[in-house]
Amino acid sequence: MAVFNYKSGLGHVGSYQASAIPFLTSSLTIPVSSSTPYEVTFPKVTRFVVITNNLDGTSANIPLRFGFSSDGVKGAENTNYGILNNGESFEAEFRVTRLYLLSDDGAVECNASVIAGLTVVDALELENNWSGSAGVG
Repeated sequence: MAVFNYKSGLGHVGSYQASAIPFLTSSLTIPVSSSTPYEVTFPKVTRFVVITNNLDGTSANIPLRFGFSSDGVKGAENTNYGILNNGESFEAEFRVTRLYLLSDDGAVECNASVIAGLTVVDALELENNWSGSAGVG
């Protein structure tokens, strides 16, 4: 009799249909654009992500860059990042294990929060390291 070792993986549809494991980090101080981006590392592959620029509309606008590679968000090779103005959020269903954040201002830090829904798929299953030069932020 054959023995099968079934486990959840990237192609396991049920892992993305089931309720997500909550992940939340807030009050992140995001460095200026001349610095190394702030890296958020997820312990599992995400089902969805929500990124928020926590600065409110009463303060000067300090846009927040977000992307999926350090070089992409820095604009080192290309400008492969999204921008959120004060109080704006971005939500998408992406399966990622890392997210990079950077202030769009060269002199002023900004503040952000990240909410993600995690699958049961281990982060090591997603081997790709997205590259800013490949058009992925």
